[in-house]
Amino acid sequence: MNDKKEVMDTNRAKLYQLALFPLNNGATNVYYVLVLSYIATFGSNVLGLGLLFASVMVTGMRAFDAITDPIIGAIMDRTNGRFGKFRPFMVIGNLVMALSIIMMYILTPNIPADKMILRYIAFVLLYAVWVIGYTLQTSCTRAGQTVITNAPDQRPLFTIFNTVGSIAGMGVMQVLSPIIRANVADYSSALFYRVLTPVGIIVSAILTILAVIGIWEKDNSKYFGITGEKKEKIKISDYLEILRNNDPMKRLMIAGAGCKLALSVATNTTVLCMLYGSMMGRYDSLYLPMMILGYVFSVPFFLLTVRTSQREGQKASLLKFVKVALICYTGVLVLLLMWKDGIAGRNLLLFDKGIFSINLYTILFIIFFGIGYGAYYSTADMPIPMVADCSDYETYRSGKYIPGIMGTLFSLVDKLVSSLSASIVGIAVSIIGIDFLPTADTPYVEGMNFVVIILFCIIPMIAWGITLLSMRGYILSGDEMKRIQEINNKRKEAISKGISLEEAMEAYK
Repeated sequence: MNDKKEVMDTNRAKLYQLALFPLNNGATNVYYVLVLSYIATFGSNVLGLGLLFASVMVTGMRAFDAITDPIIGAIMDRTNGRFGKFRPFMVIGNLVMALSIIMMYILTPNIPADKMILRYIAFVLLYAVWVIGYTLQTSCTRAGQTVITNAPDQRPLFTIFNTVGSIAGMGVMQVLSPIIRANVADYSSALFYRVLTPVGIIVSAILTILAVIGIWEKDNSKYFGITGEKKEKIKISDYLEILRNNDPMKRLMIAGAGCKLALSVATNTTVLCMLYGSMMGRYDSLYLPMMILGYVFSVPFFLLTVRTSQREGQKASLLKFVKVALICYTGVLVLLLMWKDGIAGRNLLLFDKGIFSINLYTILFIIFFGIGYGAYYSTADMPIPMVADCSDYETYRSGKYIPGIMGTLFSLVDKLVSSLSASIVGIAVSIIGIDFLPTADTPYVEGMNFVVIILFCIIPMIAWGITLLSMRGYILSGDEMKRIQEINNKRKEAISKGISLEEAMEAYK
């Protein structure tokens, strides 16, 4: 009888819902690559804006996010209309991003070079519009998980489907970009962006449509927290109240920032151009093979993280595999410290004059990088499904169902760290006296190897250390989440029988 009761109380998802909704993250990750990986290079090398302006402006715009994110989160939590709570934000956000990037990448290069002030203004304003669209859609990835499922054995599956979506978005763009560069135009050419932009828009739109299908049935008031139809009266002060009292969310935001910073800096296009192009001199023969190897190594780790999450909880899984990444990147760090310009045995080598060729240095690099990349790529988005746990904890703690606020809180940190990577890279490059962001054909200059070591290894390793420290006190283990869901379900049942929220909160603690 108790087993039947638990099944009735648990909101479980169908397989297609678990598989399709995470594609929303893939849809926004298309723009993560299209914009955050290239915006500084586009501004500096195509529009002719100052290197530091193009790099630092992306981070400086986070002050704008501090205003827009709370507003969007509050509007989402008050929304409960004919088309649900999340679907309108997903569709509108994708359309806003598409229009802003078409104007940015395709139209702004047509502004005459002698009207540079107009280029600066257009660059800033269009990026601001894109940020709003990105917030609208990406917040739904975090917030919408709360309605898809609350089953402890299903939530970890979101990680693996989320990764599939990420590869379908980010991976496709990362593979296509160097192909376009090699066959159409370089990263410094306006033509490169005119070709890449429509490809990204189409891929993102397809993934968004599939994600909308995935959440369609669940985007319904009966899955909205413990009060269902009730529309939360949200105030901006609620953000501060959550930051004061929701300790798991604070820790997760720090952990998510660490994971995201490691990923966004180490996979930054400029960093990879310096590593595989300027240092190793073989960008065309190294970038794609190493990227594919990284994804291949990621597959077993995705399976391991899900299995660990289901058995031990998502916290245990995150800690375990971040440690693996940290250990392996110590090996990558040693190899890059051993690198010597022009010495074959201390350079990466996969192909020599079109013929497959490899050395011991490359074999060791593949092992350390492959395992490390597989481990950290599998954990990079792991904090996303954990946001749903923090949202359910907030419902348990305060009685409020406010996934919009929780999603935009996490999104704000996510965007801050993602954009911070562009500033870090731009500042690091300027320190060694380069006036533009390096591309695949930029020759090696003195000191570039140390810049790569810092960006490719040291900063990610520090970020992972911060993640490990922040998660030590994270209380939402697998067993704790089962207890919280049980209490939330009892409160929801009591409210459905006519008692007030306050009475239900008092009766079931």
